[in-house]
Amino acid sequence: MGQTTNRRIILHVDMNSFYASVEMAYDPSLKGKPLAIAGNVEERKGIIVTCSYEARARGVKTTMPLWQAKKLCPELIIKKPNFDRYRSASRAMFDLLREFTDRVEPVSIDEGYVDFSEFDGAKPLELAKSIQDRLLDELLLPCSIGIAPNKFLAKMASNMKKPLGISILRKRDLPVKLWPLPANEMHGIGEKTAEKLRTININTIFDVAHADSVQLKALLGINGERLKERANGIDLREVDPDSIYDFKSIGNSSTLSKNTTNETEINEVLYKLARSVSIRMKRKDVLASKIFITIRFGNLKTITRSKKLENPIDDEADLYKIARQMFYSHWEDEPIRLLGITGQELIEKNDAIKQLDLFSFEKDAKAEPLLSVIDKINSKYGNQLITRGVKGEKKQDDSAGTSFNKDFLRE
Repeated sequence: MGQTTNRRIILHVDMNSFYASVEMAYDPSLKGKPLAIAGNVEERKGIIVTCSYEARARGVKTTMPLWQAKKLCPELIIKKPNFDRYRSASRAMFDLLREFTDRVEPVSIDEGYVDFSEFDGAKPLELAKSIQDRLLDELLLPCSIGIAPNKFLAKMASNMKKPLGISILRKRDLPVKLWPLPANEMHGIGEKTAEKLRTININTIFDVAHADSVQLKALLGINGERLKERANGIDLREVDPDSIYDFKSIGNSSTLSKNTTNETEINEVLYKLARSVSIRMKRKDVLASKIFITIRFGNLKTITRSKKLENPIDDEADLYKIARQMFYSHWEDEPIRLLGITGQELIEKNDAIKQLDLFSFEKDAKAEPLLSVIDKINSKYGNQLITRGVKGEKKQDDSAGTSFNKDFLRE
């Protein structure tokens, strides 16, 4: 659906310390107290995954070990994640946004874009204030909102004042509000990309905006060109309510040279397929939320099986492990002719929010270069926590607990 006006009004609504805020809404006695959500609450090695602003004021940070957080803030209240509660709050939040317009695009469990471009005489500040007030009054959930002529600038604007901020970012504001910031504070630039950019002396968003296009493309591929456009305030992407239902996929299959029941051969084929799919997914900067396998037997009978994942993945070892488990749970020693692995319900890495369980967060923190993880989580998840996002999930016909009178807070 194309825009009917040249004037674009895009809001980025970003909930503040979402998981902690939901817990405070559910239990008002927690309001105003230092609160943290953490994995492995019973163990000293547990890690803080998000915390309230009161806890942050005491020095508590995302990814900090529990023992260190307790040392800084002895009265810190620590709770385990309650994902059902957070999903209900998320549905209520997006339902409320859709009362203003149907042009709402969720990008994760606690953030989304709203497009008011087609509203004649729309007053962006008044609309943003109304949204912010209603989310706080009706759901007891605070948010920050960015207002801009496109999605990128709206996203950057929503980060400018937290909690409960409303910021406007126009193209003419770039030299003062955006360009002086370090490059790694730009949406789309993680620590790894920032490190690459530093090798060609690009340190600020100004440097990105004025970089040599050929040099950027040589360093970062097509993403380099895109980053330069964004840094200059150019972003033509529309707010797409249907993107939540996108089911793109990346897959590969292999026909065996002869029918086989040899497990070693089968495992080798599965691993090669997982590696191939992983490479292609990483090249496109996407993660799979669902794994789909194809098994063709020697008699040419073909079956397919799929598995929905709590945590989106792109790693070859993870793909292989899941595909192998799926294969062996459906194989009864019949000769195999063809195998296939497909990653489905793909989501962009920038939008991927991992569903945090008590173990995956700490595993991820160790598996990735820690600096990159800390940078990503501090900049994004401090107010959002790591959970499998709304994007890529089918809309559920689940109205229970999503009304605006705080019904979603009742268990």
